[in-house]
Amino acid sequence: MYSKCGNLSYARRLFDNMPETERTSVSWNAMLVGYSKHGLGKEVLELFGLMREGKRVKPDSVTLLAVLSGCSHGKMEDTGLSIFDGMIAGDYGVKPDTEHYGCIVDMLGRAGRIEEAFEFVKRMPSEPTAGVLGSLLGACRLHVSVDIGEAVGRRLIEIEPENAGNYVILSNLYASAGRWEDVNSLRAMMLRSAVTKEPGRSWIQHEQTLHYFHANDRTHPRREEVLAKLKEILMKMKQAGYVPDHSCVLYDVDEEQKERMLLGHSEKLALTFGLIATGDGIPIRVFKNLRICVDCHNFAKIFSKVFEREVSLRDKNRFHQIVGGVCSCGDYW
Repeated sequence: MYSKCGNLSYARRLFDNMPETERTSVSWNAMLVGYSKHGLGKEVLELFGLMREGKRVKPDSVTLLAVLSGCSHGKMEDTGLSIFDGMIAGDYGVKPDTEHYGCIVDMLGRAGRIEEAFEFVKRMPSEPTAGVLGSLLGACRLHVSVDIGEAVGRRLIEIEPENAGNYVILSNLYASAGRWEDVNSLRAMMLRSAVTKEPGRSWIQHEQTLHYFHANDRTHPRREEVLAKLKEILMKMKQAGYVPDHSCVLYDVDEEQKERMLLGHSEKLALTFGLIATGDGIPIRVFKNLRICVDCHNFAKIFSKVFEREVSLRDKNRFHQIVGGVCSCGDYW
């Protein structure tokens, strides 16, 4: 529970204080998964080493999934590939399944090894799942690998024609490459297929109350105060090096309008409210129902540095623990 909430130090204290005879695969895996989800690859490998040294509890499929994911988030591709090869060879008594293959695709994509990841997918013993292809598409978006991303994105739309997220990520890739006709074509395809994107919303708890924000929100009772503070924050952020990422706006409009649209994203509103409502130095914890966009992620990083706040942002994909301008995800999510 503490791992899921992001309190890993307390979770580890509880784990270390458990009698060794009471540590089951469930407790080991809970700690490993907690480290992995927060991008702490070195801690994952250290704990996995202790688990293997003890020999009382054997690693299972969940264990190896957490270890590979930890290598992926920790930018330890060669170590991850070595462990995966060990699984193939039978070193751990666990044969890789689709999720383990997906971790390798995520790991290679995270490292920018897009072609290698694409070839790995082609060599999979079974048909790649939407999750595997989605991981590769996300990597293509990050590294602007348009040709492979287009092939993967079109295949994903065939597999999951009602998943708006696939259209959005492929649209982001096209927008990054300046291919606005393709962006418009995808939007038209969504309309024809009646595919709708879930509205994004972010929320933050303050004094036992959840405060919800939507894009360009005008409903919050303190909206005027939040919007005024956000403009003040933006000025300080730009002085610190923040540059709005206009590729996150999927409309071919002028730069000024794109900046206004980005400024209204729900994460920025929630962070601003957190800064207003909490005292100096208090961590700000925000939750988002969708994947955070690249611009809001950059905004949150610089925000944490400028205002000296730890930011914990839980989106649809993972936790983002941001301290001093550095995120636990390594800028890949």
